[in-house]
Amino acid sequence: MAKKTTDSDKSAKKNALSGYIENAGLVIEQPIADTLKTNYMPYAMSVIVSRAIPEIDGFKPSHRKILYTMYKMGLLNGNRIKSANIVGQTMRLNPHGDMSIYETMVRLSRGYDALLCPFVDSKGNFGKSYSRDMAFAASRYTEAKLEKICAQIFSDIDKDTVDFVDNYDSTMKEPSLLPVTFPTILANINTGIAVGMASNIASFNLKELCNTTIARIKNPDAVILDTLKAPDFASGGYLLYDEDELNKIYSTGKGTVRIRSKYIYDRANNCIDITEIPPTSTIEVIVDKIVDQVKSGKIREIVDVRDETDLSGLKLTIDLKRGVDADKLMQKLYKNTGLEATFSCNFNVLIGGTPQVMGVGTILDEWTEFRRGCVKRGIAFDLEKKKEKLHLLKGLKKILLDIDKAIKIIRETEEEQDVLPNLMIGFGIDEKQAEFVSEIKLRQLNREYILKRTDEIESLRDEIAEMEDTLNSKSKIDKIIIEQLKAVAKNFGQERKTEIVYDFDDSVESEEEKIQNYPVKLFFTKDGYFKKITPLSYRMSGEHKLKDGDEIITEVDSQNDVHILFFTNMGQVYKTRAFEFEDTKASVLGEYLPSKLGMDTDEAPIYMLVTSDYAGDMLFVFENGKIARVTLSSYQTVNNRKKLIKAYSVKSPLVYIDCIRKEKEILLTSSANRNLIVNTAMVSVKTTKDTQGIQAMTMKSGIRILSAKTYTGGSIDGEHRLRTKNLPAVGTVIKEQAEQLSFGGK
Repeated sequence: MAKKTTDSDKSAKKNALSGYIENAGLVIEQPIADTLKTNYMPYAMSVIVSRAIPEIDGFKPSHRKILYTMYKMGLLNGNRIKSANIVGQTMRLNPHGDMSIYETMVRLSRGYDALLCPFVDSKGNFGKSYSRDMAFAASRYTEAKLEKICAQIFSDIDKDTVDFVDNYDSTMKEPSLLPVTFPTILANINTGIAVGMASNIASFNLKELCNTTIARIKNPDAVILDTLKAPDFASGGYLLYDEDELNKIYSTGKGTVRIRSKYIYDRANNCIDITEIPPTSTIEVIVDKIVDQVKSGKIREIVDVRDETDLSGLKLTIDLKRGVDADKLMQKLYKNTGLEATFSCNFNVLIGGTPQVMGVGTILDEWTEFRRGCVKRGIAFDLEKKKEKLHLLKGLKKILLDIDKAIKIIRETEEEQDVLPNLMIGFGIDEKQAEFVSEIKLRQLNREYILKRTDEIESLRDEIAEMEDTLNSKSKIDKIIIEQLKAVAKNFGQERKTEIVYDFDDSVESEEEKIQNYPVKLFFTKDGYFKKITPLSYRMSGEHKLKDGDEIITEVDSQNDVHILFFTNMGQVYKTRAFEFEDTKASVLGEYLPSKLGMDTDEAPIYMLVTSDYAGDMLFVFENGKIARVTLSSYQTVNNRKKLIKAYSVKSPLVYIDCIRKEKEILLTSSANRNLIVNTAMVSVKTTKDTQGIQAMTMKSGIRILSAKTYTGGSIDGEHRLRTKNLPAVGTVIKEQAEQLSFGGK
């Protein structure tokens, strides 16, 4: 008999076949706030605390792990070793990959030139901070050790001056902070981007920094600006002094400083040599920007720019045209390229695991308090050692008072394990003292040894008393810190690399001041070529050189400073100045405007307008019989844009274009052989450039305007019949049609 299949059996069979997962398909509501709190916030805090933001000792964890590894490897006093070895050893503390460790070490090195106070003594190619393309060599080729100043950042680290924590796999210990003897937090540039916050700390001259810290310890109200002049950068350059901005940085930790490149004008070769650039720039970015400025015509004084950086240091050479004022050109380059840059300060520091944006004064106070703790812990460590030694010597003194008794106890003790207990009972000393006494050699049981040990007890008591007094005296602790700061300033301090400029010129010579103005003749051809020729050169020239089929449609006597507007067949206008074109001769083709002005594909200039004051109106006649009149001032822009779109209406093909500065008459001729003379005074002026204007001639379906030209009175018999008092008008058919005029004729 077949077994009956139940619903539960079917369900079990289905789950077995489908790979049953408990709660599969169950939708659980999960509030976004809880998700962020549970998943995102731990990550954000990890980045802030463990990666991006420096602590009061001036280091991020990655920096600290590398330096401590090198210290434990004996690289403070030893010879340089391969960087790959250092990287490998550092991975015991930092498991983030060899390349990230090596890149961090590179940035700490002297060879990289990024830090005012480098910590790694490097040999080999470590790249350069001022170059984007100058890459560092692989770690197997370079060598490194610690700089001598690192003795100051590991001072007394083995005396319990800082806390030690487990590394990532709890196989060894590493310091949570380094007991630095000077404010490294402000001695070097330190930049980090965390989650929702960032840090950007400027560097300060080590001498000035130590002196300021000393002044701050002696007098918390000391004016920082008196001793800490301004930030100092490893890249050098000129710092433009702004007292208000510096006071803001010193008090709030936020603000900006402006740094300019240093340059030398080589008169013999007529070139500028850039030798120092701002810390936020690279030489490749500067070169690219200068080239862009030259190509766009904004800078015309430069012949060539090249990077001549070599083993002797940074050098960017700019060749100048003859007669160029180097100082005025540099003012222009400062404004338009990375040769001048700002360093935005954001002094965000981790204090007790909490990020805080603080001014220089507050940072120095926090560092001083941190350093006081390190000094106290170091003294307490030494004090404990001396107390232990004193305790042992006190036991020795008791033994030495009756050395024969001690020898007798040892000789009469049958088993070695009973020696210490018998000594403890015989002299009333503890186990440590008895252990110390039992280790004394026979040759030391002489009068000299006994007297020295006894005298040492007294000196130890004095030292212990002095240490205890120091621990309880803030002024004595501060005195120790001050002496250490003075030693650092004396042994490692250097002169400023970034020169402070108190009086500087921010003005840039305007275009009008730079232009050499002189008479010129301007020529515009039908095929879009342009020539600028001086009158003298034109008189000495022969015939114009033109392409086959090309012809000059506009010739203007003008000046080198005038504005030129080129209207195109796509309803756009390109603005330029006469001085942006080189003087040429009639015997050359001239400059091809679509290429020179960067016109769009298939775009061509159809009309040239020369103006110095934007006075007058533009008149447009369209095939549909409409006439638009736009004030020329509508094409004048404040920011000197080179290209204006919607320069005129493109809803109907353009028949005629001209600039009018006084009223005149226009003769319109339609495809129906009708003619109409329109006075421009009847056309109202608009400011909207792409206006369609007014209907001048009434047009039937399929009829269009064939031509428009400036009309001179008396050219047509019975011309009064062609005029009208009102627009639009149908026009009149005349027996003898006026000759056809070319497009744009006057």
